[in-house]
Amino acid sequence: MALRLNVATLLFSLPFILFTLPLHAASFFAQVESTPPRGVLPLHHQLLQLAPQATPAALRLAAQALNCADPTAERLAVIDYSLPSTEPRLWVFDLRQHELLFEELVSHGQGSGDAQAKTFSNTPDSHQSSIGLFRTMNSYYGRNGYSLRLEGLEPNVNDLAFERAIVIHGADYVSDAFITQTGRLGRSHGCPAVREDVTYPLIDSLKEDQYVFAYYPDAEWLATSAFLGCTAAAAQLARR
Repeated sequence: MALRLNVATLLFSLPFILFTLPLHAASFFAQVESTPPRGVLPLHHQLLQLAPQATPAALRLAAQALNCADPTAERLAVIDYSLPSTEPRLWVFDLRQHELLFEELVSHGQGSGDAQAKTFSNTPDSHQSSIGLFRTMNSYYGRNGYSLRLEGLEPNVNDLAFERAIVIHGADYVSDAFITQTGRLGRSHGCPAVREDVTYPLIDSLKEDQYVFAYYPDAEWLATSAFLGCTAAAAQLARR
């Protein structure tokens, strides 16, 4: 009698088991795909390995924002505006090849500070730098020579970057010689300007749908950024 009941129970539950198996399998494989292979470090640890001189918080938050926006991105640039302009504070990473491509000086805007950037905005004509996550667009030749357009992805933080013509470009005031003469780099109108010698290869490594993350320990931004919190709004911003 007990055998008949067990068989009946099994037959009754079989359709449910068969129905749920694909769901469990899909969940399992999705988890496997999102988990780094054994021996592969999380992205922020990889970035720290490649750029040990960078501020750990800047790299950790850059990895967090990129994992939220586009985990399959090939290239990432991190700018750490918490460092003075006299120090290298721009790193460009090849995420697929696990390589550091550039470690460079980079300027900030005239309105953001002297040797040390302290204030940031999204306001046209402020001549201030902007922080947050950017997606790169096309390269072009403009009044500053070879340049790279940036699309700010964070509303009220950097989303007017294109309108403000905030671009990566080369400048003669970004050099060790300029630092020796003045005690700091020259300053831009808000653009992250780099050494003229690296303008072409650096821009070419980042153009067209790669990412730039500009860091500063701004309390309000850290608390409200959609990408650092990885909210549903962040997914919509990244897909637009």
